[in-house]
Amino acid sequence: MTKIEKSKKIIKILNEKFGKPHCALNYNTDFELLVAVILSAQCTDVRVNMVTEKMFKVVNTPEAFMEMPLKDIETHIKSTGFFRNKAKNIKMCSKELVEKYNGEVPSKMENLVALPGVGRKTANVVRGEIWGLSDGITVDTHVKRLSNLIGFVKEENVEKIERELMEIVPKKRWIDFSHYLILQGRDVCIARRPKCSACEINHLCNYGRKMMRKSSEKN
Repeated sequence: MTKIEKSKKIIKILNEKFGKPHCALNYNTDFELLVAVILSAQCTDVRVNMVTEKMFKVVNTPEAFMEMPLKDIETHIKSTGFFRNKAKNIKMCSKELVEKYNGEVPSKMENLVALPGVGRKTANVVRGEIWGLSDGITVDTHVKRLSNLIGFVKEENVEKIERELMEIVPKKRWIDFSHYLILQGRDVCIARRPKCSACEINHLCNYGRKMMRKSSEKN
């Protein structure tokens, strides 16, 4: 079985399990999503949603963040980790959105990644969620880990992983593919304690097959 064939089978199985996937971050506007994704670096979506639920009631536009003192932004987002750097990026990003894009979030990849605190991962999430656009595959910690365990890649560099996955996964499923691996990573393929016996795609996963063989040998 080729990697392309494997990717299609995995997408089909996880589609049956999860249905049409969607972003786990809560937001009401394009800008709120951008801020939430910036906050999600090294932080759980659950924590980000807890923080933004309160913060967006106070401040939720680039104009407001641009005017808010940096210390106040830090106070709002402190529990997300790396809050000083995130607060600085959110404030600078807001300023550029106001000055260059009239407060609107740009849809072009090159414009998004030029914003402070916005890399390819953040841009891919925002473009895919808001406009259904994709110039690549979002590679977060779950996608990175599962892609290696499954056997799609043998790589730690996220940019190289993205490029390799783009050759394996059908382009029309790039957005869904990332969502599915993230959901599966949270559900059963948990870091440090993957539940291979309960995994619906263990027969298509190099690590899963290895673990199942070990389990059967013990029995």
